[in-house]
Amino acid sequence: MSETTLGGIAGRMPKFIRRADPAVLTAFACIVILLLLGSLYSRSFLSPEYLLQQLKVASFLGVIATGMMLVILLGQIDLSVPWAVAAGAMMACAAAAYGTVGVALAIPFGVLCGVAIGIVNGIGVAYLRIPSMIITLATNAVAQGLMVVYTGGFSPQDSATAAMRYLATGFTIPGVPNAVIIWALIGAAMVFVLTRTSFGRAVYGIGNRERAAYLSGIDTRRIVMIAFAVSGGLSAFGGVLLAGYASKAAQSMGDAYLLPSIAAVVLGGTSILGGRGSYLGTVAGVILITLLQSILSVMQMPEAGRQIIYGVVIVAMLLLYGRAPASR
Repeated sequence: MSETTLGGIAGRMPKFIRRADPAVLTAFACIVILLLLGSLYSRSFLSPEYLLQQLKVASFLGVIATGMMLVILLGQIDLSVPWAVAAGAMMACAAAAYGTVGVALAIPFGVLCGVAIGIVNGIGVAYLRIPSMIITLATNAVAQGLMVVYTGGFSPQDSATAAMRYLATGFTIPGVPNAVIIWALIGAAMVFVLTRTSFGRAVYGIGNRERAAYLSGIDTRRIVMIAFAVSGGLSAFGGVLLAGYASKAAQSMGDAYLLPSIAAVVLGGTSILGGRGSYLGTVAGVILITLLQSILSVMQMPEAGRQIIYGVVIVAMLLLYGRAPASR
């Protein structure tokens, strides 16, 4: 096909398609394919009730992936997600055991624990110049140790508050789960921050070239620390929602969200090297990951097979469109 013909076809496409990131379009195309494949195994896969349930499940990952995206845009990584999630959930439930005041402060306290983990990560990366992979992994280990000491090595006995359960499973708008509304609000706030504020422009600038951003007058250390604090806070808030969904916290509840949160961001077209990506892509990546997990569950595949296929599909998708240029 000639270049003139291709140009004519491209010219007839709607403007929003011509301007869209190819990775985002590919992610949404993969979502459609997964929906069609899922419908072959179960007729209820395309029912509004089932899709809404999947969207509610995706919202927990979506909240956590929002913070991860902010860190990846900087060209960094946050490996403390598993125990930031668990610590947020466990501390929120623990606070609820201290009477009326504890119940009222349970959610903010859980989120603040995640913010504290994020601040430690941010100080290590921004001020001590420790590689983010090292400091966040170390922080994750410390948080794990602290939670094990707190529980004595046993499963947490504290229960989620009514407010936590309402946020995770309730309905403020009939037919729309609160978890989905919360994800939408957090996503809208992140889009505004990234596209309409100097902080967002600084994040992209640091991700493209940190030294150039510093020389242009951006306080790069402060931006990096804030980004990690937000990531920790959102991870903890995701844990609070998960605790509300399950009615209690669990020590390993965050383990299943580290790889998916990173994969969702990268599969949505955000460069793992930083400086490029859109939140719409992250939304597509989160839905893609959730549908993939759902299809493997519907197929009643053994856990070992699920993990193998899950990993192979993610690698294949990354090779297809998730790679970013090596230049910075």
